[in-house]
Amino acid sequence: MGSPLASWPWASLGSYKYLLYGPMVAKVAHAWRETGSLPLDSWCLHLLILLALRSLTFQLWFSYGNMLFFTRRRRVVKDGVDFRQIDAEWDWDNMVILQTLVAGMVTNSPAFPGVAELRAWAPLGWALALLLHVTVSEPCFYWAHRALHRAPLFGLYHAKHHASPVTQPLTAGFGTPLEALILTLAMGAPLAGAFAAGGGSVSLVYGHVLLFDCLRCMGYSNVEVISHKAFAAFPALRYLIYTPTYLSLHHREKDCNFCLFMPLYDALAGTINARSWELQKEVDQGANDRVPDFVFLAHVVDVVSSMHVPFAFRSCSSLPFATHLVLIPLWPVAFAFMLVQWFCSKTFTVSFYFLRGRLHQTWSVPRYGFQVTTTLPGYLQIVHSILYLLSSSWYFIPSAKKGINRQIELAILRADKMGVKVISLAALNKNEALNGGGTLFVSKHPNLRVRVVHGNTLTAAVILNEIPSNVKEVFLTGATSKLGRAIALYLCRKKIRVLMLTLSTERFLKIQRESPAEFQHCLVQVTKYQAAQSCKTWIVGKWLSPREQRWAPPGTHFHQFVVPPIIGFRRDCTYGKLAAMRLPKDVQGLGSCEYTMERGVVHACHAGGVVHCLEGWEHHEVGAIDVDRIDVVWKAALKHGLTPP
Repeated sequence: MGSPLASWPWASLGSYKYLLYGPMVAKVAHAWRETGSLPLDSWCLHLLILLALRSLTFQLWFSYGNMLFFTRRRRVVKDGVDFRQIDAEWDWDNMVILQTLVAGMVTNSPAFPGVAELRAWAPLGWALALLLHVTVSEPCFYWAHRALHRAPLFGLYHAKHHASPVTQPLTAGFGTPLEALILTLAMGAPLAGAFAAGGGSVSLVYGHVLLFDCLRCMGYSNVEVISHKAFAAFPALRYLIYTPTYLSLHHREKDCNFCLFMPLYDALAGTINARSWELQKEVDQGANDRVPDFVFLAHVVDVVSSMHVPFAFRSCSSLPFATHLVLIPLWPVAFAFMLVQWFCSKTFTVSFYFLRGRLHQTWSVPRYGFQVTTTLPGYLQIVHSILYLLSSSWYFIPSAKKGINRQIELAILRADKMGVKVISLAALNKNEALNGGGTLFVSKHPNLRVRVVHGNTLTAAVILNEIPSNVKEVFLTGATSKLGRAIALYLCRKKIRVLMLTLSTERFLKIQRESPAEFQHCLVQVTKYQAAQSCKTWIVGKWLSPREQRWAPPGTHFHQFVVPPIIGFRRDCTYGKLAAMRLPKDVQGLGSCEYTMERGVVHACHAGGVVHCLEGWEHHEVGAIDVDRIDVVWKAALKHGLTPP
């Protein structure tokens, strides 16, 4: 049997733990049905509203702390949050559930006044709550916290909380029931004192609880919020309000900085870390700012997947993308932002750059001292449509072409100015019709120090290495595209017959003439899907409808490099996923999945940019794929620990 208050009693319920709110919801619903209106005099209703506001507070602070395009220069710990920490903190909201249930029991007791009996505002109550917080909650929490750091309490109750190497607002709620009860008492004591003295008010309950959560989230945000200049101008302020640096030192060194919000008691007891304020100044001045070696300029696919970014919902982004019901109510907001982005791509492109296309996610490969950053070109990227064709169509609107390229160009120039070594372009950002696979930018700026990479050489290598060695014939759609051309030329050199689906004889002949004369007969132009009805290896570079897929014989395997992936309509056939590579095992700070890819797997074009940087290649990889480099890039990827998933 475990130690008391060391584990949550509803741990086995999983997501069903939210049914614990059922009695409160039922009580509100019953009162609503009886009176015909919301029961504003019911504490249950106010506790549920407060629950929603508290959850929103944690979420907003989490989003802010992870918007690296806003906060990168002021981060206390530079490392990213990995999957291990995310999984450990998955049930961070247990603390909020416990406090809501405790509040529900207290407010439903006969001794507690009803909402109708309370004033909306009572200055005396606010003053009493502040006094009690400073004189009761702060010192009591300090000594309780110090006690948790002594054996055996630390190992039983507090060690898991300290196992999170990078503090996050959600880390503030992560802990054991004992820790949650201590925080509940620290939060509730000032309220209880104010109500006992007759100074209770509805605004005090809302204000005190939300302010308590805000201060907790600020300390755990890993981003300096208060300027060091404020502490220099008012030295006493450093003992009245803590900083994320102060809290981070406690998490890293453990036996210092024990206070809740006020370092005063650490100073009085001699447990304050002497470096707290100097480090805070250094962080606030950007001492932890680090230029990434590699930037991946990404985009998302549709409205729902736009909410899959790491600074939105960690529980979603840390798993392969899927449409979650919780995201559906936010769809109208995302759709509205999509319309804004369409408009901005054609008008305010320069002024919006400072809000768009900035740093989003960072991870590193320690053995190389190598840092990777993912960048999203779009205002918070909550701006896409319900279907890929709708969301991505702005890339193909003629009037938007100039604005989109301007956005990508500005991102490249900013990376060049910062000292980034390689910037890689995701699928639509390197579209051939848009900018010639990145050629436009290299031609316009011949003196770029940053290498521009489309990564398609590795994409082609992944697809080609998926094809069994005994295959003698393949059917290729999207045959005259950048990837299709490279795949066709590579396979014909292996004496594999390639049925190239294209209506353009001119483009086909151009590709055929690129192959050695002795292999040109292996490239065959076809104009209809019927020509492939006896070929069981299809390489798909153009989206296939169910009608088109029916021409494939039973047992066909569809390899694909089309975005979005084709839908598997045929049960008697198999469907490959988009080309991808698994990152090395020693990657650190990776805490989100790339679209539908599983953890630790990225699209091949992303991995291609990583390999380009690790190898230190000095050429730009833009425009047509160099077929002679496909095997070179593949071997380099394997050498650096990247593997096919």
